[in-house]
Amino acid sequence: MYAEAVTIDAILADGHRRARRSGATAVLAAAVILAAFVYSDALDPKRYRDALPTILTLFGDAVPPDFARWRSWGKPLLDTLAMSVVGTVLGGLTAIPLGALAARGSGPAWLRHPALLLLNTLRSIPGLIWGVLFVAAVGFGPLPGIFALAFHSTGMLGKFYAEILEHMDPAPGNALRSHGVSELGVLRFSVWPQIMPRLMDVTLYRWEHNVRAATTLGMVGCGGIGQEIVVALDQFEYREASALILVLLALVTAIGMLGAGLRVRLLERISS
Repeated sequence: MYAEAVTIDAILADGHRRARRSGATAVLAAAVILAAFVYSDALDPKRYRDALPTILTLFGDAVPPDFARWRSWGKPLLDTLAMSVVGTVLGGLTAIPLGALAARGSGPAWLRHPALLLLNTLRSIPGLIWGVLFVAAVGFGPLPGIFALAFHSTGMLGKFYAEILEHMDPAPGNALRSHGVSELGVLRFSVWPQIMPRLMDVTLYRWEHNVRAATTLGMVGCGGIGQEIVVALDQFEYREASALILVLLALVTAIGMLGAGLRVRLLERISS
């Protein structure tokens, strides 16, 4: 009886310690968030005094959208789409082996930390910086945009792929091995069905992101629809800029719908 009481007291004491640590962590996090708001003037009401009138003025200058030059937007749109597709494909293909090396228990242990460091480096450098570097290296146009998207996508997708591999349930594969199934069979019937839907999800999401990122790369000389938007804004053609933004929104929406359809078909194929 005494031993049970001691055990209960120890459990309660441990619970109280955990609660105090959780409370202290929450207070510290709240203090850091509040300090960030104050430091960035996000709580200064004077900064918002003219915000709404300015936004309304810009919105008034941007409507109705001007599609008069729509015939000249075909090539910039194709440039943006090509940059996003090729950049995503190259990034995904490179991220697969790097993600496998970075995943815990998936590759040689001595290569895990170098792979993680490489992935961290690739995604820590902003896409615009990659764009500037590759514009200087290979000149203007979609090609530097492709490399910029591919390098940054490798860092992001490699991290996601590694996490997907680490969270994969090993039990089905072990059960298959215990029945004499080869590693190729384990890959086909255990690993592939588990990871493929999530790999497809993050890759398609990255493609959607790269369409938007390819637009911003137009600011540094990579062409595409982003360069058209920048030129329109520089010339105070806000109505044309709003039309271009709507075209970009339609493109991203179409890619999202395409991605949703591909995911459904992939899940149906895997389940069958």
